[in-house]
Amino acid sequence: MSPNMPLTMMSEGKQGRVTKIKAGRKLTRRLIEMGFVEGALIRIIKADFRGPVMVAVNGSKYALGRGMAMKIMVDDS
Repeated sequence: MSPNMPLTMMSEGKQGRVTKIKAGRKLTRRLIEMGFVEGALIRIIKADFRGPVMVAVNGSKYALGRGMAMKIMVDDS
């Protein structure tokens, strides 16, 4: 995959680093408070084509809606 892709493009079990959040102020602040900051290591736990994307970041696990996950840009290299 290419660098700087949406979180939803990563496969289950893959790891990457957050490069950017492309969202409004409120959602950006919420994601930052959850630990989705630039450079944070992120791992995909579960990523079906339907339903939420399960991720682990900074020792915490989250279920993100697909729309929210699309706004988190990652680098998987």
